[in-house]
Amino acid sequence: MKKLVFDTSALLAYIENESGASIVENMLLKATECKVEIFISVVSLIELFYITVQEQSEKIALQRIELTKVLPIHVVGLEETDTETVAMLKAKYRISFADSCIAGLAKIKNAELVHKDPEYETLPIKQKKLPYNKVIPKS
Repeated sequence: MKKLVFDTSALLAYIENESGASIVENMLLKATECKVEIFISVVSLIELFYITVQEQSEKIALQRIELTKVLPIHVVGLEETDTETVAMLKAKYRISFADSCIAGLAKIKNAELVHKDPEYETLPIKQKKLPYNKVIPKS
């Protein structure tokens, strides 16, 4: 069965109906039909929560965490056995610690990483790039 790891950006695309939301929705539908298996790192839940608190409110952040509990995804925590994989990604590539944890999960699960983050592009892992958000220059 095909395995996918959603980056936080994929979750946010779906929740906030950004570009790529329909692609993520289709993947979730396939997971309910047992055609794919979807994982997210506990680090993505942490990011989802704090980003939502910063941009909206704690109440909405709690609602979003509850939503993830009903989606057909498996939340995976960090294990001691993941240390080397995550650390090597962080050491070799210019990515954040959170992204090294998420990409590490994709590598460990031999899964395709679903994201909207150009930071991942240089990594030697399978990837499904969702449409990136357009940056609007400040005037």
